[in-house]
Amino acid sequence: MDLKITVKAIKGTCPVYKLGDHFVLQDGYRLVSDIPVCMHALSSLMPHYNAFRFADPGRWGAAGKDQRDKLYFQCLDPFEFTGGGTVVFEVSRVNQQKSASESEVRK
Repeated sequence: MDLKITVKAIKGTCPVYKLGDHFVLQDGYRLVSDIPVCMHALSSLMPHYNAFRFADPGRWGAAGKDQRDKLYFQCLDPFEFTGGGTVVFEVSRVNQQKSASESEVRK
């Protein structure tokens, strides 16, 4: 299962992301992106991404109020003090259908 990480909100001014930007974690460990990915974002995602592949984020308080099947986190930049921007991300599961030949190769 893949995870899609989308920029949902920006507080302050982020030098890396704009609203709607996204990147993907394929198969739980391969980061795929056409845009630069900020290390602050990755460090905030690391504790949660693997658990989200298998468990309900509401169990650890990271689910959306109206979107219980999505995970929310934000980067660590304290924008009020740095002049930068804190980015809020939405993580959703992306189910992909693999062909029979792909499944056989991965076994």
